[in-house]
Amino acid sequence: MFCHYIDFIDYILLIRAIVGPTNPDRAVALDAIGINLMAMAGLLAVMLLTTKFNDVILLIGILLFIGTIAIAKYLEKGVIIDRDVD
Repeated sequence: MFCHYIDFIDYILLIRAIVGPTNPDRAVALDAIGINLMAMAGLLAVMLLTTKFNDVILLIGILLFIGTIAIAKYLEKGVIIDRDVD
């Protein structure tokens, strides 16, 4: 039941990520999609009474954090990896 609501919200966030008027809006939408993906995996784990999705949830969280940092750095400086060390 909750997964259907999260799917609907993800659909709206996907539209925001594609059409979003600014790049920070797109970044926030992608971040929210990742959080909803973690929520769906957590709800699925609860419904199936298993702990096997915990690693998946943790991996999604780590990748989401790294992706958010990379997008934020790209939006701020225009590059993700700075090769000039002064």
